Amino acid sequence: MGMPFEWQLGWRLLRAGHGGGPEQNRFIGFIAGASMLGIALGVAALIVVLSVMNGFRMEVRDRMLDVIAHVEVHDVSGQGLPQALPPKAVASAPLVQLQGLLGRDDVLRGVLVRGIEPAAEALVTPMARRLQDGVLKALQPGAKQIVLGVELARQLQVRAGDAVTLIVSPEPGSQAPAGEGSPPLPRQTRFTVAGTFEAGHFEYDNGLALVHASDALALLGQTQATAVHLRLQDADDAPRVAAELAMALGARAVVRDWTQSNRTWFAAVQQQKRMLGLILVLIVAVAAFNLVSTLVMTVTDKRAEIAILRTLGASPGSIMGIFMVQGALAGVMGTGAGVLLGLGIALNVDVIVPAIERVLGMTFLSGNVYLISRMPSLPLASDVVPIALASLALAFVATLYPSWRASQVQPAQALRHE
Repeated sequence: MGMPFEWQLGWRLLRAGHGGGPEQNRFIGFIAGASMLGIALGVAALIVVLSVMNGFRMEVRDRMLDVIAHVEVHDVSGQGLPQALPPKAVASAPLVQLQGLLGRDDVLRGVLVRGIEPAAEALVTPMARRLQDGVLKALQPGAKQIVLGVELARQLQVRAGDAVTLIVSPEPGSQAPAGEGSPPLPRQTRFTVAGTFEAGHFEYDNGLALVHASDALALLGQTQATAVHLRLQDADDAPRVAAELAMALGARAVVRDWTQSNRTWFAAVQQQKRMLGLILVLIVAVAAFNLVSTLVMTVTDKRAEIAILRTLGASPGSIMGIFMVQGALAGVMGTGAGVLLGLGIALNVDVIVPAIERVLGMTFLSGNVYLISRMPSLPLASDVVPIALASLALAFVATLYPSWRASQVQPAQALRHE
């Protein structure tokens, strides 16, 4: 009641063929339904894919920040680092890092050895906080104890209490056994495995080992740590805080924030998200422009009715509005259904994917390839809203030409053969 006749007729045309009308109407209704279904599936696919990409990135980010600090500061001048923390920092801990080879019997693996002070490290990294009362208690100065990632321990086939050999190359300025002027020789040190940790991030589980900071300094031939790492109130502030520290410290220090770790991987994921989004938007566009064929067939079938409306006083703009309403309503219904379907799948990926894996007897994500072993999902309004608006815009654009052609129908010519 009170609805403009353009809207009423547009809605009736959209429903044509769903009420048992003539064969031609049923066929047009089928084409219209297929167009709406195509839009819905395209929108749903776009939402699901982007949600999975968001979840994948967030999952890897959270697991990375479980192991590493937000900002690292390395002294390269030998003048030492300032003791005062930046305003945004809540904790700091000394850091000693070195590359080495870890071996047992005839098995050797390259590792990143991180020298830590367990009490201070627990304030900086969540993983150290969880392990503080566990395996990290064994990391005492001079105890030669080492904590390995679970994958690294599995490859070396060691468990708590086993002995491993760590081979490192000392810093160039350290004392060489052969005398002054001789290059420093690699050092071999036997460590006892105190236990293992599982970060959930394959790169760290497979290539990280923890020792006490004093043991790491002894391996390097140094007396004090030349780096600290910081935890901030908000991890997203890390790039800005790192830039401020780099400006304040100048050439005496190298400052690096967590976004620079695995930067190539994060950039690749972001690029993939953009390309997948573009490809799926094109799929939505194809589905939206199927409305063109639907409207063209409707206009051709309703030429006589259009002519009658014109003789009754309907303007070309009103005729155009009728068919624009038909196409726009189809776009709204398809987009709405797609958003609901996409969000329904995206919010239940953790249930749907394992069920599909069980049915097919296969695993979609391998932890040693994709860093994580489950399918995450994080639908964001910043993705869903633009997707819905783009779909509606494409559907609206698809209605313009057929609607304009309908407005150009001449009553006399259309009724000549009726």
